[in-house]
Order: sequence, then structure tokens, then C-alpha cells
Amino acid sequence: MGWVGRAFDRRDSLVRMVLLDLSGVGYLVIVAPMQHGTTAVQWILAVAAFAVALLFHRRPLFNLLAQATLLMVAICLIDDMTINQVGASWALLELAMRARRPQAIWLAAGLLTVVELTDSIGDPLRRFLAGVIGLMVKVGVPLLLGLVIRTQRELARQAEQRAAEEQRRRESESRAARADERSAIARELHDVVAHHVASMVLRVGVARHVLTDLDPRVGEVFDDVHGTGSAALADLRRLVAVLRDPDGVRGDAALTAIEPSALPAALGAAVDRARQAGVTVEADIDPAIGSLDAVRGMAVLRLTQEALTNVAKHAGTSALARLSVTVVDGSVHWEVSDDGGGWVPAALPSGGGHGITGMRERVEVLGGELEAGPTDGGWRVRTVLPAAPAPMPPSPAVMPASSATRRPEVPVGPRTAEPA
Repeated sequence: MGWVGRAFDRRDSLVRMVLLDLSGVGYLVIVAPMQHGTTAVQWILAVAAFAVALLFHRRPLFNLLAQATLLMVAICLIDDMTINQVGASWALLELAMRARRPQAIWLAAGLLTVVELTDSIGDPLRRFLAGVIGLMVKVGVPLLLGLVIRTQRELARQAEQRAAEEQRRRESESRAARADERSAIARELHDVVAHHVASMVLRVGVARHVLTDLDPRVGEVFDDVHGTGSAALADLRRLVAVLRDPDGVRGDAALTAIEPSALPAALGAAVDRARQAGVTVEADIDPAIGSLDAVRGMAVLRLTQEALTNVAKHAGTSALARLSVTVVDGSVHWEVSDDGGGWVPAALPSGGGHGITGMRERVEVLGGELEAGPTDGGWRVRTVLPAAPAPMPPSPAVMPASSATRRPEVPVGPRTAEPA
């Protein structure tokens, strides 16, 4: 029924009527003269039927009434009523497909039946029976076909509605599941992670206050640990707030936004922190990064923090790291590499970490592709973040941050495979 439904689409009613009229003209010009010829009255009634079909192709009820009237006139005036019979039967088919009320279909079928039977009134029984049998073709077939097409359309519409409702239900369940998952993560972060981080920050602060006679270098370490823990605790609090507020999340891959003007200073702080850990860092940062949008700016910052942390963790504090961030035609070219440092960890946990995976996910969200692998005895991570397709709004969206970036547990020396 697929092709039937397409052929009898309600939007193509004018096309069907034009084709029907052309076939009627062909009958009058070719077939009728070969059988018994045509008359002027026959042409007049045929042209009237053609015109009515074209004028009322969007009003099937008016079309049927007019065609039935013309058929009644044809029964009284001419012998060959083929054109008017086909016109009336087709009008019934269109009405059966498109009528809003089923009662109109049956009343129209009854009217056409009465009109068809008038041709047999007063005639012998044989002709009357032939007329009744002819109603099966002239009334029954178009009525049945129209009802079948109508039913098929209704079933298709119901199927589409059920599919749409099922899609909405799945989306609603998915949103509810994500909300439950965010709530569970928020509880764990608040009850476990944030609690321990706050405890560590408090103890470091107490130690710094109690131990007054310290080597200045030790004091700097205490201050750095205290500052890092305080920043991590602030990030955790923001993350918990965002996870608990569904309106604050802009999708599953949301990121914390950063003011573009603060990005150069934030990158400088990340480089200084790596240097404080003992890593020698050569930084080449394009001043144009201050004009980046908030989301890509935060991605660059998080990638830099993760990569430099991995250098210190896997290449050692004697490694030389190179950071390069440039903006070319709106795209951000970012790269961090190291020389390996010759340091090999004594023991590594099985399974590796998830730092590279997290970095790759962050880059893919923005339409880029992360490359990570060994090079010249060291390790290199680089990507290109495409230019933003449209300007970002003045106030950046609030998205979850990760204060403690994920770090891959991978040996450096030689590093021959990407960490899991």
C-alpha cells in the first residue's frame, strides 16, 4: 500500500484530476468515435465534468454533488455516460479518502447509488439486475479503495504519533537518568572528595601556622599546597553546585567557562606551577588567545594543566617541556612536548589512567582531534581547536569544572603506547 498511499496523497489531488481529465479527453477523441460517435451534448457534459473536477479538487463533497448532478443529466439526455460515470465514481473515491466525517461518505455513496439506479427504472428485470451488479464497479470499488487508503493513512499517522511519544519517553527517561547520575556524583563529591580536600587544606594551614621556624623553601611548598588545595576546593564547590542545578548544565560535555581576558594569566600560572615542581618549561603563548571565546579558552587551560602535570609525573622534574599556543585564522594550535628527562618510574599501577581519554573527549566536543604519542625519546600532545562557528554570548554559560585533572599513569622512558 506504500505506492498507493503516495499516488493518492491529498497534496496531489490536482495532478490526479488533470490526469483524469486528459484520459477523458482521450476517450472522447479516440475511443468514442470508433464505437458510436460523439454528440455535442456529450461534449458539453464532459467538459462540464472536467471543469468541475479541476475547480473542486480540494472540495471532494462539492465535487461529488456536482458530478452526481451531471450524471443524472447525462442519464436523461445521452446514451454514452462513461465520462460522467467515471467522474462521479472518482469523486466518491476522493471523498472516501478525505472526508472528515464517515457519515458524509455513506450518504454520498447512497446518493450515487440512487442516481445510478435511475437508469434502470422501468426497464426489464435483466437490465435492472445488470445495473445493480454494475454498482459494484461504479460505487463499490471506489468506495472500498477510498476507505482502504483512508485507513492506511490513519494507521500511518497513529504509528508516527506512537513513535514520537516513544522518542519523547526515551528522552525523558534519559534526562531523568542523567539527573540522577549528576545528583549521585554531586553527593559523592560533596561527602567524600570535598570533605577530604577541605581536611587537607585545613591541616596544611594549621601546620604552616604552628611551624614558625621553617626553611623558606619549605614554607613556599606549604603555601603552594595550601593555595592549590583551596583552589581545588573552590572548583569542587562550583562543580557540585552545577551538578545539582539542571539549568546550569549545557549538555553532557559541559565545561567551566573562563573570562577570555584572564586566560593568558591563567596559562602563566599553570606554567609557573610546573616550574615550581622542578620542570623546565619553555612557553610560547600567542597574546591573541585573550580574544578566544570562553569555552575554547577553558579547554586550552585544562589541556595545558593536564599536559604539564603529566610531564612532571612521567618525565620527571629534570625534563624540559615546551608549550606552544598560537591562534591562526581563528583556530587554536596547541602543543606540549617534553624530552623525556630520562626518568622511569619504579612502579606503575596496572591499567593506566584516564588523562589522555579526558583530554581527547574535551577536544572532540569542540570539533578537534587530539594527537598523543612518543617522539624523540619524549612525549608530545597536540591538537587544533577549530574556529568557533558563531560568537559566544557575552556572559559565558556555567559549566562543570574539574579542579583535579585526570592524569595518565604511563611511563616515559621509553613511552611507546598511548595511556589508556
